[in-house]
Amino acid sequence: MAAIKALEQIPGVGESIAQDLRRLGITSVDQLRGQDPEKLYRRLCDFKASPVDRCTLYVFRCAVYHASTSDPDPERLKWWSWKDKPPENAKRCTQE
Repeated sequence: MAAIKALEQIPGVGESIAQDLRRLGITSVDQLRGQDPEKLYRRLCDFKASPVDRCTLYVFRCAVYHASTSDPDPERLKWWSWKDKPPENAKRCTQE
């Protein structure tokens, strides 16, 4: 039971995300160290046989950072800090 709770101690990981990680064979924080969040996300999409909310990828990125960093930056422990960033030269829509 301790390994299950350990996942839920990761910032941004609640019961649902912890269950998703367990479905992927991740049962402890240590198992996240060095993982590729994008691969975990694609595996989860494959497991569920459907697209998964992109925010799950952001939480996976944060969780791997948390597990892989001995002195994490508190700002980077917020899942929304891991959202996709548009390229700098991307065209932006403007209202006329």
